[in-house]
Amino acid sequence: MDNSFSMEAQTADVPLLEKAKQRATEIIRAYAVSDQFQILTHDFEGRHQRLVSQEDAISLVEEIQISPAVKPLNNVLERQKQLLNNSEEENKVVYLISDFQKNIATPLSNWQDSTLEVNLVPLQSVEERNISIDSVWFEAPVQALSQSNSLLVKVKNWSDQAAENVRLSLDYNEQNKPLGSLSIPAKATVIDTVQMSVLQTGWQKAKLEITDFPVTFDDSYFFAFKVAERVNMLAIHEGTANRYLQAAFSNTDYFKLDQQESQTLNYNGFTDYQLIILSDLQSISSGLSFQLNEFVNKGGNVLVFPNVNANLGTYNSFLASFPANDFQPFERQSRTVGSINTDEFIFNDVYENVNANLKLPVTQGNYRITQFGSRKQQTLLAFRDGNPYLVKYQVGKGNLYLCTAPLQEEFNDLVRNGAIFVPMVYKMAISAGKTPPLAYTIGSDEVIEANHTPSETETAYKLARVGEEFIPEQRIVGTTVFLSVNDQVRQAGFYELFLKANTSLDQFAFNYDRRESELSYYPQAELKDLVGENINVIDASAKANFEQLIGERRQGIVLWRWCLILALIFLGLETLILRFGRMMSSIAQLVIG
Repeated sequence: MDNSFSMEAQTADVPLLEKAKQRATEIIRAYAVSDQFQILTHDFEGRHQRLVSQEDAISLVEEIQISPAVKPLNNVLERQKQLLNNSEEENKVVYLISDFQKNIATPLSNWQDSTLEVNLVPLQSVEERNISIDSVWFEAPVQALSQSNSLLVKVKNWSDQAAENVRLSLDYNEQNKPLGSLSIPAKATVIDTVQMSVLQTGWQKAKLEITDFPVTFDDSYFFAFKVAERVNMLAIHEGTANRYLQAAFSNTDYFKLDQQESQTLNYNGFTDYQLIILSDLQSISSGLSFQLNEFVNKGGNVLVFPNVNANLGTYNSFLASFPANDFQPFERQSRTVGSINTDEFIFNDVYENVNANLKLPVTQGNYRITQFGSRKQQTLLAFRDGNPYLVKYQVGKGNLYLCTAPLQEEFNDLVRNGAIFVPMVYKMAISAGKTPPLAYTIGSDEVIEANHTPSETETAYKLARVGEEFIPEQRIVGTTVFLSVNDQVRQAGFYELFLKANTSLDQFAFNYDRRESELSYYPQAELKDLVGENINVIDASAKANFEQLIGERRQGIVLWRWCLILALIFLGLETLILRFGRMMSSIAQLVIG
């Protein structure tokens, strides 16, 4: 029995779910008391994975409630098949009671199984219009404190009629802010931009909402993201710290730069930083190379400025581990950067007009890099001759940024070019190759990830929302814990992760699956064409007694009742004929006499 959100729709008199319960009960009563039944919904509950008596089956039907779960109907048939094939009974009959939305019913066209008799019982609702918030995402991969963040929202009109004045609002920091209204053509999608100003650090919870009736489950979209309290950076040097790097971040509390010598590094402390800068190192040891590769794969960012006398063997071994393109020998030649990639995050939305007197870096020498087609390289800054000056490689969850010129002032004037240097390093520090999702989908995202910090007093992780909490199945791999929520998340909203009481570690936003948003159904005639001869389609709208209809399909038309009635009729006729025959015979004799 379909218990997804679309079954909340109205028929002429009652909601579809109530009509489905009525039909399910009539089907059960059409069978013998000695028969066994399985009741199944989209929830695939444990109590539904067994055969029960007729009385228990009716009780289970009455308990069915609307659910956010939704599965293709061929998956439902597979689940029923698993149980029924374990039964010793010879006659195995399946009934699917649903509104048969196209997005979950279409796979039925491929169903082939001669061991089951499958019957579809379609229910039809009053046609509804629907508009939904499809998805939400930020333009920038990481949100920064006290900056305007562009949030994009996709709103879809599923109906055949244009929608006017669809009101959109943002619920954030316990305030509901109207954002205006949208006009959406029929069967079209509109992407709107919302400006959010984040004024505090830590976890941020927000909800976008539209006004749309009568289908409302997809009118809200919950999302959560984290703003770091501080962006920590580490510059690794050989002997002398770079004063320009220090000066660039000396006037801000949000960015903190530490400088360490390459010979005295604490590798365990790398996890405290978002960006690590290699400042003119002559060589890169195998130990440092390994640690930096681990750091990037787990979500960190590394920016490399090579030494003019770099040991290319150690550098190329380091680059190959990502993998990134190799350095070729240093060329002492003056070059000017001629192009800047403003489509990429690092320089996106930094300059109003790139061509308006923006001074680009000039070098007195640089390394060329090999060009391998297999390397996923993005050029951020390029020389006028087309050779790369600054490139990016996305590796694992993080990024490797590679400059082909040293940071030393005599070879590269980048450090004196505040218009390029400062925003470049700022945005590299807050960039990320793979950020946590803003939201998850109930029923689809069964496994979520969170950072794990080992503890001597370690207990089980818990997920909680207002009024409820549960312990998900959990698997710890290194510094990551994988949480299997399965069907334990049933309501859209925010869920907090705890390991210790009153200490929130993470925030997760869950939304209902949008597959039910498209209110497009198979009419009975189309449904018959879809499933062909393999599956029966029963007209559930018949005015006649549905229980009797199912009984006759099960047993065939019961003829003995008609035979008995006809026998009685003929017996009565025979009695009448005999009685009136004698009377007519007596009358005839009197007339003759």
